[in-house]
Amino acid sequence: MRRTTALVSAVLVVLTAGCGVTVPTDPEGTLERVRGGQLRVGVTVREPWTSLPDGDDAPPEGREVDLVVAFAEHLDAEVEWQVGSEEQLVAALEEGDVEMLVGGLTASSPWSSRVALTRPYVTVPDEHGDEENHVMATRAGENAFLVELERFLVAQDVQQDVGGLP
Repeated sequence: MRRTTALVSAVLVVLTAGCGVTVPTDPEGTLERVRGGQLRVGVTVREPWTSLPDGDDAPPEGREVDLVVAFAEHLDAEVEWQVGSEEQLVAALEEGDVEMLVGGLTASSPWSSRVALTRPYVTVPDEHGDEENHVMATRAGENAFLVELERFLVAQDVQQDVGGLP
């Protein structure tokens, strides 16, 4: 039985290697489209993670905004911000109008059934002193993009930077 399983596994590896199959993958090609192009990001205000400075043309600010800008640089992409409510931006994410959403989202987000959430990249106490795991959201099913973002966030060691936030 083991020998048959090993043989079938070996045949599948050879067959998929010849087909150019990669794992993880993006059905909509998000990661490849963003690399060297444009990263469209939905941002909702939740300080200190995100904020909007005075002035109509000023870009968003905040800890997550800084991470997004660094992630875009990592992908050699330009960031295009879209400001809105979480509900509006989740809809934009589902429609493919933005690639990711930031704004102080936590792992207990009510949107988790409609979007893909990263693994928590930082844990901080909330206003009651309970631990709160922060995440970012991407379009569901775009797994190569999600994995690239998660690897980037892990490499940033955000926990050390935020210390005792908020």
